[in-house]
Amino acid sequence: MVGIVAFGGYVPRLRLQRAAAAKANAWLAPGLMAKAKGERAMANWDEDAITMAVEAARDALGPGDDRAHINACILATTTAPFADRLNAGIVAAALTLEPNAGASDITGTQRAGVTALSTALGVVKGEPKANVLVCAADKRRARAASTAELDNGDAAAAFVIGGKDTLADWIGGAVTTADFVDHFRGAEEEFDYAWEERWIRDEGFAKLVPPTIERALKSAKAKPEDVAAFILPATFRGVADSVAKKLKIKPEAVRDNLAAKVGEAGCAHALVMLAHALETAKAGDLIVVAQFGQGCEANVFRVTDKIDAFRPVRGISGWLEDRKEESNYLKFLVFNGLVEWDKGMRAEKDNKTALTTLYRNNDMILGLVGGRCTETGVVQFPRTRISVNPNNPTVDTQEPYKFAEREAEVLTWSADYLTFAMSPPNHYGMIVFDGGGRIFMDITDVEPGDVDSGTPVRMSFRVKETDEKRGFTRYFWKAVPDRRRIAAAGAKQAAE
Repeated sequence: MVGIVAFGGYVPRLRLQRAAAAKANAWLAPGLMAKAKGERAMANWDEDAITMAVEAARDALGPGDDRAHINACILATTTAPFADRLNAGIVAAALTLEPNAGASDITGTQRAGVTALSTALGVVKGEPKANVLVCAADKRRARAASTAELDNGDAAAAFVIGGKDTLADWIGGAVTTADFVDHFRGAEEEFDYAWEERWIRDEGFAKLVPPTIERALKSAKAKPEDVAAFILPATFRGVADSVAKKLKIKPEAVRDNLAAKVGEAGCAHALVMLAHALETAKAGDLIVVAQFGQGCEANVFRVTDKIDAFRPVRGISGWLEDRKEESNYLKFLVFNGLVEWDKGMRAEKDNKTALTTLYRNNDMILGLVGGRCTETGVVQFPRTRISVNPNNPTVDTQEPYKFAEREAEVLTWSADYLTFAMSPPNHYGMIVFDGGGRIFMDITDVEPGDVDSGTPVRMSFRVKETDEKRGFTRYFWKAVPDRRRIAAAGAKQAAE
């Protein structure tokens, strides 16, 4: 059977408190106080759809760095950093997928996530031995003091679709395409323009979604009353419940849309909810995942008995627990480019990227691949023709050596208030890796006092710099405190 063989997700650590944003805008838009409950996931300044997709994929694929079994990578997003560059190709490079793995972007609609899932299912149905990685991520910007600013959230999900050892079998699906414009964003526009809520709810969700799901269930030879988990993202309260009632799906099957903890993650949200549902699914459960956008697309899965043997590295639940409250609304505006601010003279530099150098060192820059001497075993980054071993500087003996999935810790560090930083102070230091090798790199997702020599860290694919003059985003890896290892060490110390 064709189906899901692995899944994972990612939710940024920062959580903007909606009350803080609503209070900051209360003088201008007092109606926002009605949405002041809960929090929304807030990407750091160095995160975007690509970096979040990479994190979700790593969560699904596990800590190993052998990914030769992945034959293709599909990225679904409506907030791609590049309009004319293969964004999925950057994801594939960061994950060090094989060069013969295909890559494609799916965009242009809020149902792009489920469309990407359907595309992968179709590919594997035609080639049962294939394994297709599906990633969905969105970092949607909204005007300050808008309801969308509070409704939105940043997140990602990833699935591996295959034909062997499936965790959930695909048993049916359906699609309806209709040019129903609930919102749109023009090619030259920064923000969405939304239509009236009642129209979207009554003419869109109520009339386009139920028939699609009915056809999906019919193709799966399944009954609505047998659905154990019903997934339908919507920012409007009660929409999923009313659709379920109309279809005679039991109320308890309607999944929490995570609005109070994450927000609505655009085209990725249906897959975020699906990944979350699979974490607690049981063998035999019938799952329906649907997504609305210029029509509707739905897929039906039957969970297998292999579900108990799989766990993502952290999963959506794990990322939800690893949270930091953020009540600084101005920081949110700065991180999302919604306010102009004086960056100072130290920010005045040309960030032009030498594309020739990027291509020649692609695996090192995007994949964090160094070198290991086949004669002496010395590990180094960057990889060079001559080994750094002072006692035996061998020539042309290095093989590729991947650092991204290896445990590491801080050797030395600095918190620099003098250099320009989007989130001062600028933390950086020498990172040493288990098994050998060291890299001088930035440290992100930290506050003053979070870093010390010996702090366990993990690698995270992030935005290094942005060339605002040319519109080019430069990526590299950064160190992030490994809070699971820190907590485990603290628990062990307390026990002793």
